[in-house]
Amino acid sequence: MLTTVTGTYENGQIHLDEELPIKSGKAKIIVTVVEELVEEITKPKRELGRLKGMFAHPYWSSKEFNDPIDDLKDYM
Repeated sequence: MLTTVTGTYENGQIHLDEELPIKSGKAKIIVTVVEELVEEITKPKRELGRLKGMFAHPYWSSKEFNDPIDDLKDYM
């Protein structure tokens, strides 16, 4: 059986947020460390002005782009 329990590592000790759900007094464990670096996470600043990405360069469309489609005449 695999069970996940969260906790905190501090000063060489692991403090679990809840009790382990084991029936016997002995179990093998695997520890995965998720290092939280809250101070280094910053949002990028928004730049006002020109759009970037798909519309960064001029684009073209056909002159007939907005013309009605002949295939749909029967339904209109």
